[in-house]
Amino acid sequence: MASNLRSKTAIVSKALTRPLPGGAFYAVSTQSLSPKHWVPSYSFYISTSSDTAAAAAAAAASSSSQSLHDKEKGSKWTRWFLFLPGAITFGLGTWQIFRRQDKIKVLDYRQKRLKMEPLKLNGMPPSSEILETLEFRRVVCKGVFDNGRSIYIGPRSRSISGVTENGYYVITPLMPIPGDAESVQSPVLVNRGWVPRSWRDKSFEVSQDREKSSSMDAIPVQQNEQSWWRMFQSKKQKTVEDEAPAITSVEVTGVVRGSEKPSIFVPANDPNSGQWFYVDVPAIAVACGLPKDTLLIEDINENVSASDPYPVPKDVNSLIRSSVMPQDHLNYTFTWYSLSAAVTFMAFKRLRPKNGRR
Repeated sequence: MASNLRSKTAIVSKALTRPLPGGAFYAVSTQSLSPKHWVPSYSFYISTSSDTAAAAAAAAASSSSQSLHDKEKGSKWTRWFLFLPGAITFGLGTWQIFRRQDKIKVLDYRQKRLKMEPLKLNGMPPSSEILETLEFRRVVCKGVFDNGRSIYIGPRSRSISGVTENGYYVITPLMPIPGDAESVQSPVLVNRGWVPRSWRDKSFEVSQDREKSSSMDAIPVQQNEQSWWRMFQSKKQKTVEDEAPAITSVEVTGVVRGSEKPSIFVPANDPNSGQWFYVDVPAIAVACGLPKDTLLIEDINENVSASDPYPVPKDVNSLIRSSVMPQDHLNYTFTWYSLSAAVTFMAFKRLRPKNGRR
């Protein structure tokens, strides 16, 4: 009896687990069997576990297909990013072309202005209101230099016979001559040119000596105001009379200029300590005790005395030169375009094997 039941149970289990051609299983209801022929539930559990495994495999395949699609979509954006450096370098090369055209116009404008006949400043008020109409125009002005209020801009290097020497640009106010119709009617700042460092040091020593002498002359005045005042006035008048013949007028031929535009690496000016690193015309005018709208003129006189070579005026050709000339912009254009072509070619070469495998 037990062996007969065991054989029937094996037949039912085998029937329940027999696969169909489509991969499904036979489903036999337990109601068609008599209670004594029921089999344990573990045979149905086996078939149910097989269905779950098949469903899990299908879900894994679907998720794998979705992740592959997302990866392919992301790779398209990655391919576009490979061409970004080429586009940027191409834009920089095009920008250099426009920069070159602007630089050519600026230098041509300066050259045409410098070829015009020089103007005389004695008949016009030199102020910054007419700076736009006078900039890069040659002018002639007559007056007297006030060396005691000179400003030194620098340090600025100068190459002489292959030897570089540090120095400064000296800016001195040119004062009007009373009663002279040919002189300027109001003060003008003149960039007289380059001077060595020793020139600036000597000027500071002279100014310090003047301050000491003026302070020593002021002490007797405080001690006995009535008696010493007359003596001081007579001494001052005598000094002015002695120095009057030594004062000589000068005629400056120069070019009207504006303030410099310093780079981010140039330190800020410090008027309180006398440190000037770039030309700021309004600030220099105020430091010299002049109005803010005072004009600045760069001396371009080429007649330099061999016995007194300093200051060295600026070369007029330096006014039609720039730190970056049009030819430099052209070289930069070729460089950027070449770099753009190179990185774009590398991007195509990087993508070609992927397209071939597909």
